[in-house]
Amino acid sequence: MNQPPVVIIGSGLAGFTVAREFRKLDGEAPLVMLSSDHGGFYSKPMLSNAFAQKKDADALLGKSSVQMAEELKLEIRAHARVTAIDVARKQLTVNGETVPYGKLVLAMGADPIRLPLHGDGADAVLSVNDHADYRRFREAIEGKKDIAILGAGLIGCEFANDLVGAGYNVHVIDLAPQPLGRLLPPASAAFMQRKLEAAGIIFHLGTTTQQVEHAGEGFRMTLSNGVTLAADVVLSAVGLRPRNALAESAGIKVNRGIVVNASLQTSDEDVYALGDCAEVEGRVLPFVMPIMQAARALAPTLAGTATQARYPAMPVVVKTPACPAVVSPPDMGVHGEWQVEEVDDGVRALFRSADGKLLGFALLGTVTVEKNALTAQLPPVME
Repeated sequence: MNQPPVVIIGSGLAGFTVAREFRKLDGEAPLVMLSSDHGGFYSKPMLSNAFAQKKDADALLGKSSVQMAEELKLEIRAHARVTAIDVARKQLTVNGETVPYGKLVLAMGADPIRLPLHGDGADAVLSVNDHADYRRFREAIEGKKDIAILGAGLIGCEFANDLVGAGYNVHVIDLAPQPLGRLLPPASAAFMQRKLEAAGIIFHLGTTTQQVEHAGEGFRMTLSNGVTLAADVVLSAVGLRPRNALAESAGIKVNRGIVVNASLQTSDEDVYALGDCAEVEGRVLPFVMPIMQAARALAPTLAGTATQARYPAMPVVVKTPACPAVVSPPDMGVHGEWQVEEVDDGVRALFRSADGKLLGFALLGTVTVEKNALTAQLPPVME
């Protein structure tokens, strides 16, 4: 009787890293990857600084699905639409056909959050969450000049810096009173804002976009503070929501993301999840380093050796050349306070507990060189 395959849903960094790590341990077990797109490999983090890297959509594609399938000895099914998981029968419905699995890995990523915008141009607001999105965005801005970005978080600021560096006029709109509101203390955010403004980015903070209307070949935007803006292209970068509907419909437990334990196991013993769609011991960590750590732990589990994921301190490098930044935010709910020091062309912010333990940091400008020394002092995110 043929051994049912390990099936991975998703061909992003999480899916391919699990496949690669699994193949290091087991070179023969059947392995199938179901991709909703072309199934090739590209670096998603590079989407927000591709101009600086001088890469268009074609150049971002590292290897085709054929190359990846040969390299990792797996079957890749491109443009595979998974509509159901039957955990009792251990099978999937894919493009109307039944696909069996022995172990199932959910690496489906997340969807862009869509703001409730009014106006006849609301449906034309773009988002960039994958390779195809980026191709559409590059085509949309070709020959254009004015770009409006909804969201001054990590991705919004990275795109803004990349676009202004390529000669575009960039406006960034956010309800928060500062950029990178979830990552930086106010003094650090003010420094970041000054640097990005000096590069040419125009911020509209403490306000929201209410209406987007077609105006000629571009758009007219109305903000809640009464300001109106003209833009050739509007890009939304207000955050991501884990893709958990497929798991939920299968009876698998979900919360913010697909709920998994430290072994990346869901409420069903043969289904696992990692990456942007997963909530690991209460944490949704949509960054590269947590994905890599999770994949390295999941691979031996799939190969027969139960292994728990452990997260060390994992600083996030913010790709804003106008203001280099490295951030390791403290865990949600921990007690302490920021100690902020402005130095020559930089800001050092350290988050310490009442007894002086370092629990997080934000390094901007010249002090980013302190990243490794400070990271060594941080407690692990999850042991």
